[in-house]
Amino acid sequence: MAVGTASRAFRDAHFPGVSDDTWCDWRWQMRNRLTSVVDFARMVGLSPEERMALSMDGLRLPVAVTPYYAALLAGGDGAQALRRCVIPAEAERMTACGECGDPLAEEHDSPVPGIVHRYPDRVLFLATDICSTYCRYCTRSRLVGQKETRTFHMRMWDGAIDYVRRNPQVRDVLISGGDPFMLPDSALEYIVSQLRALSHVEMIRIGTKAPMVLPQRVTPALVRMLRRYHPLFVSIHCTHPAELTPEAVQACGRLADAGIPLGSQTVLLKGINDDEQTIGRLMRGLLRCRVRPYYLYQCDQVAGTAHFRTPLARGVEIMHSLRGFTSGYAVPHFVVDLPGGGGKTPVLPQYLVGRDGQELVFENYEGRQFRTLDPAPGPVPAA
Repeated sequence: MAVGTASRAFRDAHFPGVSDDTWCDWRWQMRNRLTSVVDFARMVGLSPEERMALSMDGLRLPVAVTPYYAALLAGGDGAQALRRCVIPAEAERMTACGECGDPLAEEHDSPVPGIVHRYPDRVLFLATDICSTYCRYCTRSRLVGQKETRTFHMRMWDGAIDYVRRNPQVRDVLISGGDPFMLPDSALEYIVSQLRALSHVEMIRIGTKAPMVLPQRVTPALVRMLRRYHPLFVSIHCTHPAELTPEAVQACGRLADAGIPLGSQTVLLKGINDDEQTIGRLMRGLLRCRVRPYYLYQCDQVAGTAHFRTPLARGVEIMHSLRGFTSGYAVPHFVVDLPGGGGKTPVLPQYLVGRDGQELVFENYEGRQFRTLDPAPGPVPAA
């Protein structure tokens, strides 16, 4: 994988003597993650507020950032978008009204360890609790990264696979975590191959943020393995257009060239991406990477994340700014994953103004009104 300009400058400044091959080894990236106040202060600089937050005891979620991703964090500017996603804030200590550790009630819908079965025909398969870089707004902060020495084991995987085997109505399995791409190729292939062998499993999806925070993980060997198990989809968590570096573009390209359809998942975050220009650039940039924008999420009500949430109306305004002003392929679904396990529910701008007799009145993306014939249901008039 090519080493981008930002990566090269950061590497030469903080890891002198490290070769391109070593820098592009994803395991080296994992071993050399930034995890302490000393690491961050030395390599990316810290504002006083960030230093205080990083020094707090009892953080709900561990801190870890790959050297690759650290290269994208502007020195010392606490307001920079990507920094706020991965460096703690003191606000994490506060639990706002409506927040809790498991806002989506995943544990309630978990019939066996490693499985969340909420929708009739699909399940969530939690393969690992490890990520390479921990997002501070993580929905599963109650689970991920708490003990990185502990990994999900084959006995748990076998129990989860057996659950899918015993439930033939399950046709779609989303492998998530943590980040499944943190597993060795052989472990990930074990899960995928066992699921693919089940005749009622029509599609397998993998949810990952690796192409954005650790693109080096998308190796030719990983891609060769995955392409053997079509139909296989990959959902990529991306936050901001600054993540679309040459390395991220190459990682997405490797997956796309293997015939793997790519979709994106983005969380709407206050002061980070909650404006029309940023979301527009991100969605169009993803399309250039051959990633189809899929979901834009309202930030879940996870404990300690109130400082990330925007009013729902802000998301609706952003969606209105996309529809009609950019390719339909670049318009994601804006959804709220309802607290308590209600599932993903779309939220749309209101284009249907109302009915006038036999006509429906619409307002288009420009704010102009148009009418379309829509006879009210009822008896057909006699000839």
